[in-house]
Amino acid sequence: MNRLIAAGLMLVGLCVAGSAVAAGNPEAGQQKAAPCAACHGLDGNSTNGQWPKLAGQSPEYIVGQLKAFKEGKRQNALMSPMAMGLSDEDMADLAAYFAQQRPQVGGADPALADAGAKVYRGGNKESGVSACMACHGPRGSGNGPAGYPRIAGQHAAYTKLQLEAYRTGTRAGTPASQIMKSIATRMSNQEIEAVSSYIEGLH
Repeated sequence: MNRLIAAGLMLVGLCVAGSAVAAGNPEAGQQKAAPCAACHGLDGNSTNGQWPKLAGQSPEYIVGQLKAFKEGKRQNALMSPMAMGLSDEDMADLAAYFAQQRPQVGGADPALADAGAKVYRGGNKESGVSACMACHGPRGSGNGPAGYPRIAGQHAAYTKLQLEAYRTGTRAGTPASQIMKSIATRMSNQEIEAVSSYIEGLH
């Protein structure tokens, strides 16, 4: 069994192994989201490419990442202190609010679109890079119950930063981060740039 198939099977296994997240109150979440607006926008559509769009993101993923920040499993100078004061109810409410917002889709760089589509849909058999759509879906809608994020329309700059962080190990601490590290370490800089651009244009 080659590395690509093995990695694909691991991805499938993780995709069906998600845990339930308590339903939050989106109205309460809207009130609690005021401090988030400075970076992520009032409706979860950030205007700075280095900060992620949260609009339309699955509640499971948002809650999982907030918990990771609070517990120190994921480190970020801005998000870690923000998450420290959040209760489980706060996280569920925020997740419910952002999940209901309509994400704004960007556009892929035409010069990178074909190369990005190749990696996203087919991976790279020679280097053992799994196709992104194995867990994120053909249109980048993700797998909410498994905690795999919606990535369609995400800023290319942010996606690139996260792939590089997975590759270097600076984003770690969760089961998914181990899978992402194994994929990102096999990706060339050109593949990361191309697939990040392609993802921004997905909708």
